[in-house]
Amino acid sequence: MTKTAQRPTDTLEETRDQKSPRPARRRRILLMAVVGITLLGVLALVLAGGVFNQAATAESEPSMTAVQIIPLIILVVMFVVATKWPLNIGVMGLVASFGVGYFMLGMTDKEILADFPANIVITIIGVTYFFSMAQRNGTIDIIVQTCVRLVRGKTLLLPWVFFLMAAALTSLGTFSPAAVALLAPAAIGLAYESRIHPVVMGAFLINGAHAGGFSPLSVAGVLVHDIAVKNGFPISQGALFTASFAINLILSVLTVVLFAVLGRLRDGDGRHADLETSTGRPHGQQLLTLALIAAMLVCALGFHMPIGFVALSAGLLLALVNIKEHRTFIGGVSWSTVLLVAGMITYVSLLQHVGVIDTLAEQALALGAPLLVALVLCYVIGVGSAFASSTALLTAFIPLAGPLLATSSLSASGTVAALAIAATVVDVSPFSTDGALVVANAREDDRQRVYKQLMMYAGGVVLAAPALAWALLVPTGIM
Repeated sequence: MTKTAQRPTDTLEETRDQKSPRPARRRRILLMAVVGITLLGVLALVLAGGVFNQAATAESEPSMTAVQIIPLIILVVMFVVATKWPLNIGVMGLVASFGVGYFMLGMTDKEILADFPANIVITIIGVTYFFSMAQRNGTIDIIVQTCVRLVRGKTLLLPWVFFLMAAALTSLGTFSPAAVALLAPAAIGLAYESRIHPVVMGAFLINGAHAGGFSPLSVAGVLVHDIAVKNGFPISQGALFTASFAINLILSVLTVVLFAVLGRLRDGDGRHADLETSTGRPHGQQLLTLALIAAMLVCALGFHMPIGFVALSAGLLLALVNIKEHRTFIGGVSWSTVLLVAGMITYVSLLQHVGVIDTLAEQALALGAPLLVALVLCYVIGVGSAFASSTALLTAFIPLAGPLLATSSLSASGTVAALAIAATVVDVSPFSTDGALVVANAREDDRQRVYKQLMMYAGGVVLAAPALAWALLVPTGIM
């Protein structure tokens, strides 16, 4: 595809070790954690004040009890721990569910696991199982090479090509970190060859992954839809997908304008490298994989079949024709994401069981207008996602929108879409998996510069993107 051979993606630890301001970064993370804990502590004190207020009457606003405050504090501690150390917050969520449910609430194991998200777990396993095979048998490379060939030497179109490829992958069910991991080596390598700023290419790649990340076939799309339905405010999956695609497209256009104004759209010296456009035709397993992708689309979109089981079935067919590598395909399943989603949803369901979600939402509504509350939620989830898991925050924050929507005229689809988009667009941060993958694929002698500039770019996104999502989707009632 290019004259530069693709090299394996460096690990996040290697990226941090090589020319990375480790002590300074730790101080920043610690500072953010302290600020977050302080703010949440103040909020907890305000909410808990009524517990010890002897003058409270039956008409007073609902206050949190000790049984509600303790699980909420545990949730905050889990986020802080997961931010500072590489521990899976889903595992902590399952352990906390057992501790709180069994020892505090006297629940049985069946009651604790009553809301275990089996359908989402099957979806995660199915799509990651199938697409790990598609990557290993070269089908993803064929798709990449074909799309790159379409630019015909117009190098400034390359970021848009990777935007669309990432969006296509995630809209079919690939996780955004998986899509970024698959495409980043080629994207960043081509950026250097064609003298496109690597931060621009990385931003387009990540924006594209999130543009398709809430399709009806994607795990994130299914997750958000199921959480919304479970909390009594069904949303339009098509509207969620369209809103996510549109806002990430707008952010990409603004990125081009920003870097063009700063004179940094082009990067590096020397002539433009010629991009090799020759590519072999798909054959054997690649043809079968492409046919199965088409079949999955027909089954899921045309016949509304569960994408998890469809993907597992397609993956099994691929495994049968390549039985020798079946163990490596199983290893491609994103077990860490399975644990994260399952643990967080189980624990948040327990919080709902003890009334934490309803009480928090009612207290939030008492603070001001619903529009202001929605904006605050967008910023809280956006800032948090820049340092912690977006999926985990979605499972924790979307239920908060239930009472807000029930007592206001806000659009359910618009509000949930704004929260979901605010939680994901900030993943361009180098502290997130997507951003770290971009830094890891930068040239070794250029990683420090890419890291610093990506961090500055991410800061701008954190400041602007939640407000943009809120302004376009919540007050307008467009959805």
